[in-house]
Amino acid sequence: MAQMDLSPEKKKVADKVVILSKELIILVIVFTISLFSFLFIAYRVFYLDNTGADEKAFAIAHSLVSSNTTKIMEFITFFGSHYFMIPANVLLCIYFLVKKRGRYSIKVSAIALSSVLIMFGLKLLFNRHRPLIPLLAPAKGLSFPSGHAFMSVCFYGLLMMIIWKEEKAHPVLKWTLLVLVIALLLSIGFSRIYLRVHYFTDVLAGYCIGSTWLFLSSYIIDRIQPAGLKKIQVS
Repeated sequence: MAQMDLSPEKKKVADKVVILSKELIILVIVFTISLFSFLFIAYRVFYLDNTGADEKAFAIAHSLVSSNTTKIMEFITFFGSHYFMIPANVLLCIYFLVKKRGRYSIKVSAIALSSVLIMFGLKLLFNRHRPLIPLLAPAKGLSFPSGHAFMSVCFYGLLMMIIWKEEKAHPVLKWTLLVLVIALLLSIGFSRIYLRVHYFTDVLAGYCIGSTWLFLSSYIIDRIQPAGLKKIQVS
């Protein structure tokens, strides 16, 4: 059977369908792994009462304690706090509004607000108290999942998605930024364990449920956003 030649327009549409299919497969895989990982962690902590991983993580962190390291961890943990996240999300929204990328502005706002509600809802649901002996001042609120980890994944993860889709960025610059953002994201999580304001399982659960919500909400927003916003792009 002879192969049918496609017009340039139809070929472009076909290429977009292939790309969309690949993105959807990746989305489903990441979403499934993240969600089931979160449920598995919650099951081990609250049903099996297995906290061995938390104790080992505290032991490793304790072996690294020094005055200089503590200052570094305090500095890093700031970038996952609401003192940084709130203005950072606002500035990112303003940036995309100025650049006339309305869909990104809506996505940043929607994910930021919804993730806060989900985070507090989960904390109230699991009602896990903070570690009893913090390294410095005790943190307020409940412990599971880590709000720093959750909010950091939603913010920095979305930032990585935007960087990845930026076609004009040089590949070396793109990969450098992605590696730096990932390093910061992991460092924020470790800082919470080091400062003993969160358990290791709190942080891991925050990463998992944050990834779950980031990918799910991002996909939903892309599907339901007003059609007119898709045309607001800067070439």
